[in-house]
Amino acid sequence: MPIKTTNTQQESTPQKNRRQWLRRSAAAVALTAVLGGLAAPAYAAVGTRIDTSTGTHADAGADSAQRDRGRLVSVTPLETLTRAEVVSRLSELGIDGSTVRYGITAHRLTYATVDPRGRPTTATGLLVLPQRGPARLDLVSDTHGTTAYRASAPSAGPGDNRLTPYLHAGSGRAVSAPDYLGLGGGPGSHPYMDTASAVTASVDMLKATRSAADRLGRPVTRDVYATGFSQGGQVAMALGRELSKGRDGFRLRALAPMAGPYDLSGSEIPGIVDGRVEPRTAVFYLSYFLTAQNRLHPLYKDPAEVFRAPYAQTVENLFDGNHTEEEIVAGLPATPDELLTPQWAANLRDPRGAFRTALTANDGSCDWKPAVPVRLYTGADDTDVPIANARACAADLARHGVRATVVDQGTDATHVVTAVRSAPQAVRWFDSLR
Repeated sequence: MPIKTTNTQQESTPQKNRRQWLRRSAAAVALTAVLGGLAAPAYAAVGTRIDTSTGTHADAGADSAQRDRGRLVSVTPLETLTRAEVVSRLSELGIDGSTVRYGITAHRLTYATVDPRGRPTTATGLLVLPQRGPARLDLVSDTHGTTAYRASAPSAGPGDNRLTPYLHAGSGRAVSAPDYLGLGGGPGSHPYMDTASAVTASVDMLKATRSAADRLGRPVTRDVYATGFSQGGQVAMALGRELSKGRDGFRLRALAPMAGPYDLSGSEIPGIVDGRVEPRTAVFYLSYFLTAQNRLHPLYKDPAEVFRAPYAQTVENLFDGNHTEEEIVAGLPATPDELLTPQWAANLRDPRGAFRTALTANDGSCDWKPAVPVRLYTGADDTDVPIANARACAADLARHGVRATVVDQGTDATHVVTAVRSAPQAVRWFDSLR
C-alpha cells in the first residue's frame, strides 16, 4: 500500500484517488457497525461452536482445528451493484472496466481457520459473485495489499480493497478475497508478512467460498486463478504453491501477481537501505514488519532495543489495527535512520540473528515449479516494491525450468499505477486461458 504524502492540489480526481488507493479507511463506516454486520442479516452455518468473545472454537484442540479449517460460520450480504455501478466505481481510480459484463453481489464470510501456531480461530473475507454468467463459476483468489487498519480490509467496508474483486467478478468469475488474520472481523493482531498464515487463511477462505457459493445457488468449479497486489502478490505466489499440491480440492490454473515483495532479503530490504524504497514508505513497512514479526520470532524484548525514542513508546500501539494508515504515518519519523537504533540500522544493512530468520521464513514464494502459466506484473517506477523483486522471482522460477512473463508497466508506473494498469490485463489474460 502506498503511504506517500504528496501535494495533490493540482491533480485530477482520478489521480488523487489513485494515490489514496489502499491507504484510506472505509469511508464513513464505523468499525463497530462493520464488525457487527448491522446492515444485513447473517446466515449462520450449523455445526461450529464459536466463542464470540475471542473468535476461537470452543473446546477445540489442534487436531479438530485442522479438521475445521475452512468451515463456513456465516454469510452476510453486503451490497449489490449493477454493471454500470461497478464500472463507475472502477473509473474513480482510472481502472479500465471494459471487461465488466455483469453486475455483482458482495458478501462477507466468516470462517474457521488457524492462527500462526495452528490454534483455532476465525477470519473474514469478501465473496463477490457475478449476477449472471456460467452455471458453474471459475474462482479468482484476489489477495490484497498491505493494510494496517481493520476497517480497510475487503469485507469490512465499501472501500478501495473491493475494487479488483469487483472487476474480476463483473467479468464473470467468483472471487474469494481474504481479509487475512486479524483484519476485518478477525480477532487478534494481523501477523503482517507471515506468509504461512496468509496462505492458510487464503486456502480456508477458498473452502468457505465454495460452501457459500453453493448455498447462494452459484456453485463454483475447481479452477482457481490466483492474483493479488503488493503483499497480496507475494501471498498469491505462495498460495499457488500450496494449491499445486492438490490437497484441498482445487486446481490452480494461472498466476498473475502484481508488484509483490517476493524477495525480502535480496531486493526489498536492500531497496530500503539504498533508497529505492521511498524513505517514509520504508519507515511504515519496517515498523509494521518488525512489530508483527516480533510476536512470531524473538526479535526484541523491549521496543527500545530496535526503535529510537520517542517511537519505542508508541510504535506497537500504532499497529493495533485501530489506527488508520494516515494516523500511523503521522506518528512515525520520515526516515529509517530516525526510526531505528544504530544497532538495528546496522542489522538492516547486514541482517543477522532473528531478523535474518524472519526474512528467510518469508522468502521463497517463487522457489518452486508451477505447472501453470505465470505473469509477474511490475512497474519500473515502483518505490514501494522495487522491480528487482519481480526479476528475482522470475529468476527463481527459471531455476526450476519455468519461464514467467515479466510485464513491466513502464518507467512512469508507480506502485498503485502498476495495479491500475495490471488488473484489467490480468482479467483479459485469464479470459484467454479458458
